[in-house]
Amino acid sequence: MAEIWIEKYRPRTFEEVKGQESIVKRVKAMVESGNLPHMLFAGPAGVGKSTLALVVARALFGEEFHRNFLELNASDDRGINVIRETIKDFAKVKGLGVPFKVIFLDEADALTREAQQALRRTMETYSSSTRFVLSCNYSSKILDPILSRCTLFRFQPLKEEHFDELLETIKEREGLEVDDSAKVALFSLSNGDVRKYENILQSCSSVDKKITEDLVYEIVSAAKPKEVKEVISLALKGGFVGARDLLLKTMLKHGLSGTDVIKQIQQEVLDLEIDDRKKVKLVKDCGEIEFRLVEGSDEFVQLCSLLALFSEEC
Repeated sequence: MAEIWIEKYRPRTFEEVKGQESIVKRVKAMVESGNLPHMLFAGPAGVGKSTLALVVARALFGEEFHRNFLELNASDDRGINVIRETIKDFAKVKGLGVPFKVIFLDEADALTREAQQALRRTMETYSSSTRFVLSCNYSSKILDPILSRCTLFRFQPLKEEHFDELLETIKEREGLEVDDSAKVALFSLSNGDVRKYENILQSCSSVDKKITEDLVYEIVSAAKPKEVKEVISLALKGGFVGARDLLLKTMLKHGLSGTDVIKQIQQEVLDLEIDDRKKVKLVKDCGEIEFRLVEGSDEFVQLCSLLALFSEEC
């Protein structure tokens, strides 16, 4: 069975981790010195937080790191019981032949307030035998007592050159051909998320070893930027009916949801060559309509409302 690429191409050493050079340098120095504090990795999805935690575990404990390493996802069980039972039971037992064990708690910002309070007490009690590595998307959702006990590392989305390096590796090992327009589309659609990038690339490769822009957008079920721009341009020129019909056609063609459309429209608005004041107004309109969609309003009615707001700007 073919291996999933997000695991196949996951970095296994500090040197293989891309895009977080300063963080990797500091964490590697801590590991080599044996002076590892509790750590909090914060940043968007798919930028290397979980990967770096696994690299730390391998560097400390070798390939048999699972004996002294516990990995949990807080979004699976965000209540206090996972802290009192699973984490506490693992933390209170000292590791064999190692100075301390490591507990990696992914998506820690999903923990309830009560669970975070229990986690704080556990971190205090077992600090001599266990180190905690927490990861989250939003550090603001982590309680201050936990923040004060951790060294905070803020991860950034990867840059285009890092994706290009990864793509060259995958192309060589998988025998792919990727044209320049497809490369741009892959980077644009991934939004700095390496997991998403690799998943899209693997899905495309299962269809055709020669990857084109059309194939990428077909696999992702997203509208091409030029299609969205055409809808916006029609609306801004006062052609509400034409923009509405084109939007409906585009949504049906690609199977887009209202939220998908709003996000693509908002992205294209930012790239329009129009006055900044008008651009701010259009972005504000997008935000208002997205809120209505989240609240459960009819998708097409609200998208038509957005196009009507755009037409008023002409």
